[in-house]
Amino acid sequence: MVTRHRPDTRDAGPRDGAGPGLPARRAHARRARRKTGPAYPYALYLPAAAVYIVIFLIPTAMAFYFALTRWTLFDSEFVGLDNFRDFLAEQNLSIGFRNTVVYAVVTSGLKVVLGLGLGVLLTSKLRLRGFLRSVVFFPVLVSTVAVGITFSVLLKPGTGLVDRVLALVGISGPDWLGEAGTALLSVALVDVWKGVGLATVIYIAGILSIPQDYYQAVSADGGNAWHRFRHVTLPLSWPATYSVIILSFIGGLRSFDLIWTMTRGGPGFTSDVIASIIYKQYQSGFFGLSTAGNVLLFVVVTAIVIPLNWFLGRRQVAP
Repeated sequence: MVTRHRPDTRDAGPRDGAGPGLPARRAHARRARRKTGPAYPYALYLPAAAVYIVIFLIPTAMAFYFALTRWTLFDSEFVGLDNFRDFLAEQNLSIGFRNTVVYAVVTSGLKVVLGLGLGVLLTSKLRLRGFLRSVVFFPVLVSTVAVGITFSVLLKPGTGLVDRVLALVGISGPDWLGEAGTALLSVALVDVWKGVGLATVIYIAGILSIPQDYYQAVSADGGNAWHRFRHVTLPLSWPATYSVIILSFIGGLRSFDLIWTMTRGGPGFTSDVIASIIYKQYQSGFFGLSTAGNVLLFVVVTAIVIPLNWFLGRRQVAP
C-alpha cells in the first residue's frame, strides 16, 4: 500500500509570488485600480457635460429666475410669484390647456397607428419599398413653417386644392382653418402627415430587429399573416411603440410653429395652445409673464411625461 503525503506548506516561505504577501498585494492593486480606473471614462464625459451645462442647465436656471421678475433687455425687477398668478389667471388658459392635451393625444395616437402600419408594409417584400421609404420620410426633412404655409394655401375655402378635389365628387368642404370645429383638427392632421415618416423609420428599425425564428415558429404552427402580426410583430415592436409615443407626445405638448403658421390660435382663441398663449404674451411685451408661462409649460410636460414614461416602461417586452 502506497501512502501519498501532501507537502506541508505551513512553514514554507514565499515561492513564485505566493505567500503571506499576496493578499496584501492584490488588495493594493484593487485600490490602485479604483483610484486610477474611472479617471479615463469620466474624462470622456466632460465635453458632453460642458455642452449640457451651457445649453440646458444655465438657461433653465436663468428662466426660473427671470420668471420671478419683470424684465427687459436692460433691467429687471423682482416681483416674486406675481407672474405665475397672472399667467394662471389668463382667461384663455383653460382653452389652451385643453387644446394642448387634445392635440398631443390625437397626433401621437395617429402617428403610432399609421407608423406601425407603414412600418409593416415597408418591411414586407415590396418591389419599390426603398423608394416608398424615401417618400414617406421626405416630409420630415421639410421646414415646418414651409409645410404650414403650403397647407394654408391648399386648405383655403373654395379655391384650395382640397376643396376643389372634394367639389369633383359633389362635396362642399368647410372652412378648414376658419371654423372653430375644424381648425385644430386640420393642423393636427398636417402635423401627422409631416411627422409620421419619423415614426415609420423607428418602426422599421424595430421590426427588422425581431428575430426571424419567431415568424418561422408561427408559420410552422399554421399561422397566417395576421397571426404573425398579432403574436410577433405587435408585441415585439413595443420598444418602437414606446419611443414613438414618448417623442410624439412631448412634441405635441410643446407644439407651436405649425399652429402659429396655419391659424395663429384662431379663429378667435379656439385653436390656441399653451405655447401660442405664451408667444402672444411675449409679443405684447410681457417678457416676465411669458417666461413664467414657459416655466409652467416645462413643469406640465415633465409632470405628464415622467409618469407616462414609467407606465410605458413597465410594459417592455424583450424578444
